[in-house]
Amino acid sequence: MVETTAEIVLFDGFDELDAIGPYEVFENAAQFGASLETSLVTLEETDLVTASHDLRVEPQGTLDEPDILIIPGGGWTTTGGARAAVENGVVPEAVNDCYTAGATVASVCTGAMILAEAGLLEGRPAATHPVAVDDLEAHAGRVVDERVVDDGDVLTAGGVTSGIDLALWLVEREFGADIATEVADLMVHERRGEVFG
Repeated sequence: MVETTAEIVLFDGFDELDAIGPYEVFENAAQFGASLETSLVTLEETDLVTASHDLRVEPQGTLDEPDILIIPGGGWTTTGGARAAVENGVVPEAVNDCYTAGATVASVCTGAMILAEAGLLEGRPAATHPVAVDDLEAHAGRVVDERVVDDGDVLTAGGVTSGIDLALWLVEREFGADIATEVADLMVHERRGEVFG
């Protein structure tokens, strides 16, 4: 069986749970039989990335050509994090390249602003953290007040903890409801809300 690869992009100021929540879901799914390999990656080689709450994370490699790409948010109301990533333009360009190469792209929280800058949300329903709703409406499609929005090859999730629901939905969609349920039970996570889309 061909293994599905998932990569979660880290950048300075990313919100810890936006990345670590989905990572843990995917790693647990692999333990329950999902053919899934997950990595925390950066765009360029680096020893450590400092997240929004000062957690220092050692990435496992650099962005390759994943089947699933997860973009965290964080720092939209500051000068760092997702806002800096949007203004710099490098992360959105990499996201667009992965999407063009066939990756399913998903964002958590204000990571949706990076997807919008990459041109992936035009005309699509999308969710983001409440602090970025007005900005997302100005640059993308229709913002919906949902935890998880599935528009096929592009998915978005609302505020921070919704990244866990996003990852569980991706596990269910790609590997079946049984594995997703086992993971949710192991993590003692009560899934919230219906998936929009």
